[in-house]
Amino acid sequence: MQIGIRRTVERIPGGMMIVPLGCGAVLATFAPRLATFFGSFTGALLTGALPILAVFFLCLGATIRLKSLPQVLRRGGALLATKIALGIAASLLVGRILGERPVAQGWLTGFSTLAVVAAINDTNGGLYMALMQQFGRPEEVGAYSLMSLESGPFLTMASLGIAGLSAFPWQTLVGAILPLTIGIVLGNLDHDLSEFLGRAVPVMVPFFALALGASLDLHQVWRAGLLGVLLGLGVVAVSGIALLIADRLVGGTGTAGVAAASTAGNAAAVPALIAAANPAYAAAAAPATVLVAASVIVTALSVPVATVWWARRTGRRQTHRA
Repeated sequence: MQIGIRRTVERIPGGMMIVPLGCGAVLATFAPRLATFFGSFTGALLTGALPILAVFFLCLGATIRLKSLPQVLRRGGALLATKIALGIAASLLVGRILGERPVAQGWLTGFSTLAVVAAINDTNGGLYMALMQQFGRPEEVGAYSLMSLESGPFLTMASLGIAGLSAFPWQTLVGAILPLTIGIVLGNLDHDLSEFLGRAVPVMVPFFALALGASLDLHQVWRAGLLGVLLGLGVVAVSGIALLIADRLVGGTGTAGVAAASTAGNAAAVPALIAAANPAYAAAAAPATVLVAASVIVTALSVPVATVWWARRTGRRQTHRA
């Protein structure tokens, strides 16, 4: 008898990230010593997010084609530069008030500079490409091959460092992007290897999500619920307007910009990676993971609605089919 677990999970926006994350959080809340009790491979599965993520980013890099960069530099470059600028601006503005630590009490408990920057820095590529296949041009679909350089903790580290918030050693910055870079090199040297490694990218998402969830307490999730929704809506509003303007300035209609105003599922992994690289963010990492995960869901639901509305407003309908 077939149950159709995968199809059910994939009906949920960001489901392959969110559902395992939730399962891990349930285990952490009601069986917090499970990883220690079993140890061995079970313990590694529940505590091994960083090694899994390292392999994930190497495989992701193998899917990025260098030959596509010149064709998409104008569109993808504008959107990528805007995302970088937004991350730096958020680091400067929010970091000036909060610094590295999260809000400790009150309605904004758990809110942090780390959560804002991680949520705004990385676009949901699958969502973007799906929307552009229906409402965009070929160069707009291909723009994500450049925008995918957002993936991983490097841009968040750079944004926080530029804002003067606990600068990271150069070795840490290079180490954060090295797996992705190695993947890019390998994938472009051997397309068969690119295809082989690329198939592993979606497979690893639920595994690092489970390990990340196993570090969370559902009591924190409950407290961060409304705040996470507001963070997601803020990402859509602020980055959507900025990206729309950037897209219009390089000759687009703005539709690609609106479609890029989302938070990627793997962005929920960034706070833990940042905290591992710099202990100053250890207190912010767990609540930031919850907030970013909420932003993934909210943006996955709201960005398609906003994109369809803007595309109809500008008369762009099904102009490209992949």
